[in-house]
Amino acid sequence: MAGNLTVCSLDDNLKAKLKAFRFRKGTDNAAIVMKVDLKTQYIIVEEEYEDVSLDELQEELPSSQPRFIAYSYCYSHDDGRKSFPLCFFYITPVGCKPEQNMMYAGSMKNLVTEGGFTKVFEVRNMDDLTEEWLLEKLKFFK
Repeated sequence: MAGNLTVCSLDDNLKAKLKAFRFRKGTDNAAIVMKVDLKTQYIIVEEEYEDVSLDELQEELPSSQPRFIAYSYCYSHDDGRKSFPLCFFYITPVGCKPEQNMMYAGSMKNLVTEGGFTKVFEVRNMDDLTEEWLLEKLKFFK
């Protein structure tokens, strides 16, 4: 029963954006940063980025608050092919308030399912969120 618990629901606008993002035709890196609205207990879009590297994205994120990120990454294979894996990052920096961590943790599974994410990563140290880190993680999916 606990596996079906959803603490925060997805905002309808977010659902539409995730669906469009999943089928986007862009060939650059892009991101949707999501947060929990503590008053409404909905997951909402905080910011959208086009042509953004993980290093640039890292600079935009709060250092002590959790976030969810949908990230479309332009991945160059060794044989010259390109693919665009849709990654999901659950950002939980050390020092977050326990209440926030619980709200995010309790909402993650539903968000991953609704968004159709298959490449799901948890990030505890913001300095880890780099292209090198992502390339290492994506090797598992080859």
